[in-house]
Amino acid sequence: MEEFNLHLTGDIHAITAANNLLAAAIDARILHENTQSDKSLYNRLVPVVNGMRGFSPIQLARLRRLGINKTDPKTLTEEEISKFVRLDIDPSTITWQRVVDTNDRFLRKITVGQANTEKGFVRQAQFDIAVASEIMAILALTTSLQDMKERLGRMVVANDKKGQPVTAEDLGVTGALAVLMKDAIKPTLMQTLEGTPVFVHAGPFANIAHGNSSVLADKIALKLVGEKGFVVTEAGFGADIGMEKFFNIKCRASGLVPSVVVLVATVRALKMHGGGPNVTAGAPLKKEYTEENLQLVADGCCNLQKQIQITQLFGVPVVVALNVFKTDSPAEVDLVCKIAKESGAFDAVPCNHWSAGGKGAVKLAQAVEKAANQKTSFKYLYSLELPIVEKIRIIAQKVYGAQDIELSPAAQSQVDRYTRQGFGNLPICMAKTHLSLSHQPERKGVPTGFILPISDVRASIGAGFIYPLVGTMSTMPGLPTRPCFYDIDLDPITEQVKGLF
Repeated sequence: MEEFNLHLTGDIHAITAANNLLAAAIDARILHENTQSDKSLYNRLVPVVNGMRGFSPIQLARLRRLGINKTDPKTLTEEEISKFVRLDIDPSTITWQRVVDTNDRFLRKITVGQANTEKGFVRQAQFDIAVASEIMAILALTTSLQDMKERLGRMVVANDKKGQPVTAEDLGVTGALAVLMKDAIKPTLMQTLEGTPVFVHAGPFANIAHGNSSVLADKIALKLVGEKGFVVTEAGFGADIGMEKFFNIKCRASGLVPSVVVLVATVRALKMHGGGPNVTAGAPLKKEYTEENLQLVADGCCNLQKQIQITQLFGVPVVVALNVFKTDSPAEVDLVCKIAKESGAFDAVPCNHWSAGGKGAVKLAQAVEKAANQKTSFKYLYSLELPIVEKIRIIAQKVYGAQDIELSPAAQSQVDRYTRQGFGNLPICMAKTHLSLSHQPERKGVPTGFILPISDVRASIGAGFIYPLVGTMSTMPGLPTRPCFYDIDLDPITEQVKGLF
């Protein structure tokens, strides 16, 4: 467990190194272009080595994109040299941030370039948490080394001063990024306490990215289990976020279609959706959550019904897995299962795997097996050819239950820019709170009649999606007053880790 939760195979370290190499390349390129002539830049970018001067393969590819079909550095005109050496990045449009895998709130806004050696080229920037890097999303969606290289190259990091996108490929860093990621692309094989094989691979941020495990792990697992075997794969948050993104983004990337959806519910969560008191992390639960209260459960099942309805939009059968706590009464458990089945679930099964291990989930497995034999009529929620705004509206209305959407001027401007740049046909990855179907975390149950505000729209072109921001979305967590590091220690004799969980 400690290995799993610490460094494991170093995937996050590889992503951090690759991400920050690209960030360093952006600022260094701006500095060098601002302080050198075209001729000096050209001599440094295409140096004479052992009496020979030649373009690297990635530089030849850039020349071809510019429409310059020459391979001899001596034959370029002054105008062609200028086009080749100058990316003309507009610093105000840089979207690529540095990352670190530590919750550090003081890195949410920083200033870079303050040393005298950077010659006054100062700009405001920020750090994100490592899993928020687009490279993590690419790792989760890629299907091969070649595909990963192409996706890394397509990552848009900024615009030039003419409003055109600047990519990692333009900076010449794609090959180096691929080298840093060559081992991270391989899933890690682990096992449960009972010996069931498990692939652990990728962890894209479940808000600004899609929050699903990797396509490669799914495909390798399917190959290993054979035609009659079963692969269980994670889809992040509830049906409104994790599953919707799984279907509309991941299934499009993988070409795979799930046989059945397992929707996990708890009596406690449903009581909260039924109007139960607020829950504060670390504080004792109120009695409403630990004592039988059938009315709260019944009221909260409206949220479960909505989650089942969302699943049905995609034409895949759904089995509800009720994760049973020791304080749940048999009447509460029976009520949830009854309502779930009446609401269209193929089956609803109480599960005790937390206390009983695999034995506690045998009935769930049997229900899933039966459901998987049903005919599916899988369909995507929207066509990629629809305009960006229309795709956002379909998700907001059909999945969240919003009356409509409202884009800020900044969001509309970004939509227009991405459409103009040719990115309009990408799927949508909504960055929204997971605590409510709406954009307001405190609104439980099934909110209706609300207008979903889109504050900004950003793009992960390499990963292959547009992500609208619903309200504000923090990409760098902070430490609380009492961080868990107070309880973590290492026994110097046995090397046993204590207090990690």
